Amino acid sequence: MDLKSILMGLAFAIMWSSAFTSARIIVEAAPPLSALSLRFLISGGLGVLIARVLGQSWSLTPGQWRACIILGICQNALYLGLNFVAMQTIEASLAVIIASMMPLLVALASWAFLKERLAPLTLFGLMAGFAGVALVMGTRFSGGVDPYGLTLCILGAIALAVATLSVRGATSGGNFLMVVGLQMLIGGAVLAVVAALTETLVIDWSWKLGAAFAWTTLIPGLAATLVWFKLVQRINATRAATFHFLNPFLGVAIAALVLGEELRPTDLIGVAIIMAGILAVQMSRRHRA
Repeated sequence: MDLKSILMGLAFAIMWSSAFTSARIIVEAAPPLSALSLRFLISGGLGVLIARVLGQSWSLTPGQWRACIILGICQNALYLGLNFVAMQTIEASLAVIIASMMPLLVALASWAFLKERLAPLTLFGLMAGFAGVALVMGTRFSGGVDPYGLTLCILGAIALAVATLSVRGATSGGNFLMVVGLQMLIGGAVLAVVAALTETLVIDWSWKLGAAFAWTTLIPGLAATLVWFKLVQRINATRAATFHFLNPFLGVAIAALVLGEELRPTDLIGVAIIMAGILAVQMSRRHRA
């Protein structure tokens, strides 16, 4: 892996991890589903516009349309929708730790439902990763974490794992950015309907809210997707996924720096164990690829 690929992977991990901090700022001042719907409509519209400028087609394969619908509903509407609602009552650092379970959940589901054999390194990674999550959550429970918000985050991580398994290979065939833009528009449309039925549009306007919304829309929402796509093109998806092991540490660190969230010793130990588990799972998959 060359230096440029490493820098791209680090940039992606930082951008992805920062999304939880900016989301926490947004949901403290605006209805979560309404804000997220608007974010997707803007990000998706920009993605489709850029795709058209680059010459990508509206004509997608059946597999790509399937990917658009599944990702739009499971990844955008369910995973991020549940996380945005949850972060009204739980800290961004806890949300990012739970979301980082996704590679572990995918590996576990692949074994349970797709009958993939678990290599010893994968098994070690799963045990370590879930042990780290249990350590963090056990400490947070004793400190009074909101069970409702925690449950929403866990359900969101499961929805993301389901989406990841359901669209394996379905985005091949070109027009990747068009697929990304359309699935964001689908997610935004679904969330707009739910928001209209469940939320009252009361917003506490401030420069902080504007900055957080612009950041989450353009950086994690669009730029991170573009960097990820270029990284996968350079080093393939299996190697690129190795950078996910950085997300727990970066997410917790950014939340502590920007939001002043408390870092407990058990959080740091748990994050280190989770990182080791994710890295082990990804390295095992890399060797099999």
